[in-house]
Amino acid sequence: MPAIENLWAVIPAGGAGTRLWPLSRTSSPKFLHDLTGGGRSLLQDTVARMAPLVDDRFLVVTGAAHREAVMAQLDGLEPAAVLAEPSPRDSMAAIGLGAALLERRDPEAVMGSFAADHVVTDPDAFADAVRLAVEVARDDWLVTIGIEPTHASTAFGYMLTGEPLADHPGAHVVAAFVEKPAIDLADQYLASGSYRWNAGMFVVRPGVLLDLLARWHPEFAQRLRRIAADPSRLETLWPTLPQIALDHAVAEPASDAGRVAVVPAAIGWEDIGDFDSLSHLLESDPGHLTVLGEGGSVRGVDSSGLVVAGTDRVISVVGLDDIVVVDTPDALLVTSRNRAQDVKQVVKLLRQEGRSDLT
Repeated sequence: MPAIENLWAVIPAGGAGTRLWPLSRTSSPKFLHDLTGGGRSLLQDTVARMAPLVDDRFLVVTGAAHREAVMAQLDGLEPAAVLAEPSPRDSMAAIGLGAALLERRDPEAVMGSFAADHVVTDPDAFADAVRLAVEVARDDWLVTIGIEPTHASTAFGYMLTGEPLADHPGAHVVAAFVEKPAIDLADQYLASGSYRWNAGMFVVRPGVLLDLLARWHPEFAQRLRRIAADPSRLETLWPTLPQIALDHAVAEPASDAGRVAVVPAAIGWEDIGDFDSLSHLLESDPGHLTVLGEGGSVRGVDSSGLVVAGTDRVISVVGLDDIVVVDTPDALLVTSRNRAQDVKQVVKLLRQEGRSDLT
């Protein structure tokens, strides 16, 4: 199928992925890694997934420290397509910068914002959802793609689907966004069939996004537009921008105002937030060890879980279930899948000790 007319892909590529330490670090975040064993990084997979929909209409927003590595991985993009933010200001600033630039560059533009570190295993279903989302966005909605939940997760935010949109079969109004729930509430959401995971995927006309931002954060929108009008002001204005996620800055208040639509979709989506989710994604034979990497030889005896082999060491695991072992040249992690979320505490401790060389 042909690319979608005037659709631009805005890809925020930020975050350190502290729950995936020591594989993911500040200097080499998770979106630069091949975490699926497919031979491409998560960032490269994201660009490949979007390319048939947008041709070469990309804006990748990443940290200044990562711009060179991003450009090396995406050597098919023009340098001007990779924007460097001077410091992390969360997703509203990164996506808003892309919106402000596109507002001036292409008056007919629709932008789709898709994170650089997500996995989608059904690209055809994803493309269908994006096409419908673009149609809805052309009518000045802020549109999100709501992921059909596969289990009662406490790791994701949810959205409640409301009334269907009469002019766009398959799309609905978002009745409400809700924060990450406790397990009993997540069970209720799953059983109701009316909730979708919030994956942070947004499709919108750039001017609509900035006008919505201006409704609740007028200075924020004004400064983004100033940067777009005069890019030389980026260094001075960027530190003055609020550090806030797009969900909190725009999506949640806009849904209360009846301005947000959702396209529910089952696209085989996975946010590799920790080693438990990575293990689940890669697991082909439950009850056995899953190995990622081309490092040393891994031997398992009566064991299950995930081993990430990043050195030439022989790794042996005996009599342990749901184990996680991550071996890198300068750090070794051993934990269990059910404690995978707590890996970020190690990073916190190392930073308190001044071990920036390890984080």
